[in-house]
Amino acid sequence: MATISSPGVGTNGLDVKSIISQLVALEKKPLDTLKLQAATVSTKISAFGQIKSLVSTLSDATSKLTSVTGWNAVTAVSSDSKYVSASALGGTLPTTFSVEVQALAKAQATASASILPSATAVGAGTLRLEVGKWATSPATFTATSGTAPVDIAVSASDTMADIASKINGSSAGVTASVLTDATGDRLLLRSKSTGEDFGFRLGVMEAGDTDIASVANTDASGLSRLVAGATVTQAAANAKATVNGIPVSSSTNTFATTVSGVTFKAEQVTTAAVEINVTKDNSTIQSNIDSFVKAYNAINQLLQEATKYDPATSAGGLLQGDSTAITLQNTLRNVIQATTSSGGAFTRLADVGITQQRGGDLVVDSTKLGKAIADAPENLKNLFRSTGGGSADGIAVKIKTVTTNLLSVTGFFGSKDASLQLSLKQNAKDQTTLNAKVDAYEKRITARYNALDTQLTKLNGINAYVAQQVTAWNKTTG
Repeated sequence: MATISSPGVGTNGLDVKSIISQLVALEKKPLDTLKLQAATVSTKISAFGQIKSLVSTLSDATSKLTSVTGWNAVTAVSSDSKYVSASALGGTLPTTFSVEVQALAKAQATASASILPSATAVGAGTLRLEVGKWATSPATFTATSGTAPVDIAVSASDTMADIASKINGSSAGVTASVLTDATGDRLLLRSKSTGEDFGFRLGVMEAGDTDIASVANTDASGLSRLVAGATVTQAAANAKATVNGIPVSSSTNTFATTVSGVTFKAEQVTTAAVEINVTKDNSTIQSNIDSFVKAYNAINQLLQEATKYDPATSAGGLLQGDSTAITLQNTLRNVIQATTSSGGAFTRLADVGITQQRGGDLVVDSTKLGKAIADAPENLKNLFRSTGGGSADGIAVKIKTVTTNLLSVTGFFGSKDASLQLSLKQNAKDQTTLNAKVDAYEKRITARYNALDTQLTKLNGINAYVAQQVTAWNKTTG
């Protein structure tokens, strides 16, 4: 910024700073327009971002009406979910069956003999943990095929807590903790998974030994103390139940493959049979259509507000007159008003009670739609998700095609955002150029006024000298 050498000019008291400031302000006037334009463009970018988000929501809502599962929803109801809960996949045939739970799934748990004193080193060596299945008669262990044992090195200074930490940091499929009471420390082990196939076996090889033996190290000294005297506090067990009287089991409390399409979970051992009833869920269809209508109305209302014009106030919305916004609005309205020649009884949304009101919003006649769901579900499904191609495509398929194109990288929103961002960058360049021009102008006029200030100061000095001389001459000639 240029500086002015004096506040005035000569003895005239001329306010040079004020003059320059006002001249610079006039030069900067176009900057106000550029800033306003930039703010408007930024607001438009935000507005189109919001519209894009709503179109994405509409696309998601429409997807539920184009998918098979959206029309084949079922519900699984338990007569007592405190004991047995259930769910079912879409498309599962209606069915009813009874479940009785005799036992819940359990994870194997063991406890070592207590070691005193607490928090002292146990002994050096190697622990080996294997995952597999125990047979009780006779007591034999079969390691899981393809699963390698996990060896854990124990140093001479490791305490029970250190050993537990190393086990938990390994991939042995077992969790460890230390129980301390008056008798000393115990190492507690528990399978990470429930079920008969997820039991485990602990083996010990002390320093100097050449092999790990699960039961041979019973000398109750050193690291062998973790095996000698250990007890199984809980045996690994599958959940056991009957379905319509037929015995079934699962390694977890969840039975996912026992009944086709249905997953039921044993919550508690039952005292009486629990009935599971699987039926078609028409409420999901109603909900999906309601979500679709809500999503469309949200876009319509935003576009209505953004493109409106009030003749009384001569005020327009942010996107009033924006051809791309109007095109988007018309595109969505046209696809909503489209018909389908899928061959069913319904050819347009109004046939099932979904009509467009003044202003563009959709409203649903729940009674009429409910009747269509109950009496003509296949015709209703065809109206929305028919994939016959062209005019035979269902309404939801048509809308999905439109929204997919709008949301693509090279689609409407991508192009619009690129255009607005380019405009914003050009505006920033224009502001930079104008500021540079104003700075140069301010420097020029400041230099000129400083020069004028200096010149007038000299002239004022000469004027004062001449005035003194004239006065002197007048006195001598008087």
